[in-house]
Amino acid sequence: MLNPLPFTFDLMQPVSLDLLNKYNVAIPRYTSYPTVPFWDETIDSEHWERMFVRRFEESNEQEGISVYIHLPFCEKLCTFCGCNKRITTNHSVEEEYIEVLLQEWKLYRKSMSSKPVIRELHIGGGTPTFFSPQNLQRMLQGILADSIVPKIHEFGFEGHPNNTTREHLQTLFELGFNRVSFGMQDSNPQVQEVINRVQPLENVRQVVEWAREIGYESVNLDLVYGLPLQTLPRIEKTIQDAISMRPDRIAFYSYAHVPWTSKAQRLFDENDLPEASEKMQLYQKGKELFRAAGYTDIGMDHFALPSDLMFKAHKEGTLHRNFMGYTVQQTGLLLGLGVSSISDIYYGFAQNKKTIQEYYQQIHAGELAVFKGYFLSQMDQKMRQYILDIACQGKTHFHQEDLEVLRQYTFHELDELAIDDLVTWGEHGVIVTDLGKHFIRNICKAFDLKLLATAEAAPQFSRGV
Repeated sequence: MLNPLPFTFDLMQPVSLDLLNKYNVAIPRYTSYPTVPFWDETIDSEHWERMFVRRFEESNEQEGISVYIHLPFCEKLCTFCGCNKRITTNHSVEEEYIEVLLQEWKLYRKSMSSKPVIRELHIGGGTPTFFSPQNLQRMLQGILADSIVPKIHEFGFEGHPNNTTREHLQTLFELGFNRVSFGMQDSNPQVQEVINRVQPLENVRQVVEWAREIGYESVNLDLVYGLPLQTLPRIEKTIQDAISMRPDRIAFYSYAHVPWTSKAQRLFDENDLPEASEKMQLYQKGKELFRAAGYTDIGMDHFALPSDLMFKAHKEGTLHRNFMGYTVQQTGLLLGLGVSSISDIYYGFAQNKKTIQEYYQQIHAGELAVFKGYFLSQMDQKMRQYILDIACQGKTHFHQEDLEVLRQYTFHELDELAIDDLVTWGEHGVIVTDLGKHFIRNICKAFDLKLLATAEAAPQFSRGV
């Protein structure tokens, strides 16, 4: 029998430099399996549409669906950011983008046999609050007008503290939004300067206060560790600043240094980045401060107060992970709208065109904008579930029919992890240890048959630490 206790982070076990060096390798973040680099560079859009119809009919009435909307525009370039974005101060781009996005929604809507039950909706970017409240309202009304929003739902968006207005918050709240995430990153002026993300702490306090007053159920702050010029005293001050606002959730992300795909990351000196051991100290200091303030560690990156739904889902074993990160909803379909968005229909993944011009061209032609993706085999689906179990629950149970494949690829990896006290395991399953919770991505890799079948980790992944 596997340990029935929830996946908790109660102990602060020190991590040796040897372990850090051993596991600080290029490795995926496992928001999908197979991961994007192993997807096909082309996709049969007709087959994708047929599988979408199948999954929609399976999921909509019982579970509902999730919708992710990507709004790519930003007024300034944050040099640490690895997201798909377009820098402009010309706000006239808003109208055309919304028109095309609503056309894309209509293309998918034609394939839906009934009104979609939208249980989860998230707006990311880019900077979603680049768009005016009026344009966001028009976009969302176009999607929600012929949809069903159940009483229990989770609608959230990412707000930039420098340009999120009270009107933004009020408008979205009236449209059913109950969760907001603000990108705080770091409160130190020197760190802010080097990553080109200068925002006074008072701006963060103001938007958090507005969200509380308006009635948002959950407020999240995004923090990043491993940024250039970060030190232990600076990260401690940042975390204390964040905790003083008492957000319901805190996302404490590891900075992913991938200058080969995010060219803006070449704009600062790599010598200013903390070493792996220093970065782990930043992480451990954060975990220590969050725990002391009453937050619980929820899998990778996330901390939540006991009153938050994410904590409750974590405790009850219903936490889920997808391209939006950790989520409390268990919908069977995630539809991505907008440039570069990714959809997950369980049977496969598809990504939209990555440039706005190509995205517009495809939609104007009356075609879905998907250009690459992957259709999962039965074995892919099984490995994905093992990875989700590890990431969300810290344990998984092996199925008898999978043991032959697991022996071939996974058990050797688990042996190595067990030697380092990162897991305990047997042919029944695996449990992540307290020490292993520092290395969740490395443990997920034990089930990544695609990656294990290659000679070495691909250079497109960020390092594990």
